[in-house]
Amino acid sequence: MPASRVVSLLRATAAALVAPLLLATAAPAQGTRGTLFIVGGGSAPPSVAQEFVELAGGRGKARIVVFAMASASGATSGEAKARDLRALGADARNVWIDHAQADLDSVARLLDGATGVWFGGGDQNRLLAVLRGTRTARAIRARFEAGAVIGGTSAGAAIMSTPMITGDELGTRRDTTEAWTRVERGSVAVDSGLALITTAVIDQHFLRRKRHNRLLSLVLADTPHLGVGIDEGTALIVEPSGRWRVIGVSAALVIDARQAMRTTPGQKVLGAAGVTMHLLPAGSTFDPEKSIATLPPI
Repeated sequence: MPASRVVSLLRATAAALVAPLLLATAAPAQGTRGTLFIVGGGSAPPSVAQEFVELAGGRGKARIVVFAMASASGATSGEAKARDLRALGADARNVWIDHAQADLDSVARLLDGATGVWFGGGDQNRLLAVLRGTRTARAIRARFEAGAVIGGTSAGAAIMSTPMITGDELGTRRDTTEAWTRVERGSVAVDSGLALITTAVIDQHFLRRKRHNRLLSLVLADTPHLGVGIDEGTALIVEPSGRWRVIGVSAALVIDARQAMRTTPGQKVLGAAGVTMHLLPAGSTFDPEKSIATLPPI
């Protein structure tokens, strides 16, 4: 065989071997998912923000986009959050947009290469109205599926789950001193959320605002029959493996009714037998697949 022919075959073989390797390094593996960093609102210790930055790549590597549209003052509060993240070594920017802007390619591309996304607090309905069905929402999901960490506090926590608790109580109007006094079917208003987690419903400000009846009403009545209420100053971290862990100053309450006997759909007043609850302070973990909780070592 002529020498030129041998060289051509060697080059072709090398290209065939190298091409898959280049593709493997250029894109994340199929099914790769990032981390959810879900804060229950209120004031959290500096270590919580530091952990978020570390999960996003750490000092000098974290590239974080802040969305604070849940609040009318989010243009200011979002910039303050971005400034705090920059002080921790992240490249952080506040992106303040309306619904029309959220559907622009130029805005969605601001997420290219982002290793973290942060949602500020306020009203989750307001935030969802801006992002729902837009290119920016799809870009956020794409970053999550590529391995980025998606974090948020208060409203920014609620929007992550589908179903998403809107904060509205359905049925008989009551004054605020008697809000959520029932555990009844159809008493909790929900919306679609961003569906970053669909295996559990998220509630926030949980212990501080005594929202047990609200979460119980939803968990007992509807799928996925698993909920977690995260208290203020506390974060629930959902790892790529699916394991949950808790950090911060208070606790998260897991309500698991997946294996419980529950009242039939025709009954308004809810009941159940065999519901499992876990009160998990910082340092605890929960495996939702195996329904196993661990407490921090003594």
